[in-house]
Amino acid sequence: MIRTARALPLLLLPALLTACGTEKADTGDARNPAPATARQSAPATARQSAPATLRPSEADARLRALGIAPELVYVTDVPGFTLAQQSVGVNGDDGFSAAYWAKNGAVLHLYAERGSAADCPSDHVCLAPAKGRVVRIYGEKLGPGVLRRAADAVHRPTPEELAALLPPAPTATAPVRRGDLPSYGDGAPDNHVNEGG
Repeated sequence: MIRTARALPLLLLPALLTACGTEKADTGDARNPAPATARQSAPATARQSAPATLRPSEADARLRALGIAPELVYVTDVPGFTLAQQSVGVNGDDGFSAAYWAKNGAVLHLYAERGSAADCPSDHVCLAPAKGRVVRIYGEKLGPGVLRRAADAVHRPTPEELAALLPPAPTATAPVRRGDLPSYGDGAPDNHVNEGG
């Protein structure tokens, strides 16, 4: 009887652990403001670091810092799909890439780069929005017509879309003082070991 009572909590532990982390992520559109409760609970620094719009010079500087040529940034807008902000990044030398997801598991991939639409892969839809630029779109688990709608909706981002697209600007911080660096010599850490180890 006592062994059974001791073993019971251990048997229940896996069931309790599997319940952890089952909360779903926010599925709101990145361009639409979050509900008031979510915005109020966010820290003040997070609210201030994501402005509603960016000045063109600031947006260009932040894109270039990511290695992206500002003229190669294109977005799309398909009902039911939300930008995966963590997917935004550089493609190739200085191109742009982003992914959009839907609740049913479908994913749209958008790539913009230098080149032409002449060499478009068969499973992609390619556009040539300007001379020397190509936008490629393809997807996974897409319903009929979604790829074509995504291609038809490709456009240069508005200032508001660009602000939602880019990660928050880094904030300047003071250097961290390390306690293990000596004030003399070459500044290497002091790894001196006393006798006995």
